[in-house]
Amino acid sequence: MQFDEDLIACADLVRKGDPERFRAVMAAPVAARPLLFALYAFNIELARAPWASAESMIAEMRVQWWRDVGAEIAERKVVRRHFVTTPLARLVQPELALCIDAMAEARRWDIYRDPFADMAELEGYLDATSGALTWMAAASLGAADEQVARDFGVGAGVAAFLLAVPDLKVHKRAPLPDESPEAIAGLARLGLERLSRARSGRHRISAPAGVAMLSGWQASAILRQAERDPNRVLDGSLGLGELGSRARLAWRALSGRW
Repeated sequence: MQFDEDLIACADLVRKGDPERFRAVMAAPVAARPLLFALYAFNIELARAPWASAESMIAEMRVQWWRDVGAEIAERKVVRRHFVTTPLARLVQPELALCIDAMAEARRWDIYRDPFADMAELEGYLDATSGALTWMAAASLGAADEQVARDFGVGAGVAAFLLAVPDLKVHKRAPLPDESPEAIAGLARLGLERLSRARSGRHRISAPAGVAMLSGWQASAILRQAERDPNRVLDGSLGLGELGSRARLAWRALSGRW
């Protein structure tokens, strides 16, 4: 598919709003880029919806708007016009769009300030968001096993969530059920375990679908860093150097190993 104005706008949104995923898409085969840009642009818009207003009702309406979009795509109805929804409806299979409802429901957590009850609830949130997004991307690109894709998505989601902890705290959220070093290290290990489980099932993910896993190119290194030094999660020093991260992405893109 050629890049029309909508897809160009999606790519620009991902470039500005999710630069790490943008780099992953640019490392992917050209044929995979339209789908990935549309999906990742949708993910940004949905993730931003709960923050649209300090008024919870308005934020709920914004999340519901995307929930309705998912239903329109899933039910093969005419989809409301938007620079993200239009290419999304063309590129995502209706049965995969069913995931959007659970993604939107999970994002309602971001509207309020209630903490997760426990790590299991946080893991469920990450499965409904990052896990579902990875599954939608993989299954749209090729043959893929849902559990393998979701495992990888959750592992990568843990890494992204740990990176976001300081910002969430600035916005008066309580992202971690337990902020002790032991609990944070345990969460990092959970992420590593989900990545390891996904990799053990690599044979159930076709090469075209495996391109979706490029989005988690930094996850293992970030999780190992958090496991070794949990305090870096809270003080905002978690993260990788530019040179090493570029090399890691290049290797994964060229080798196809995720």
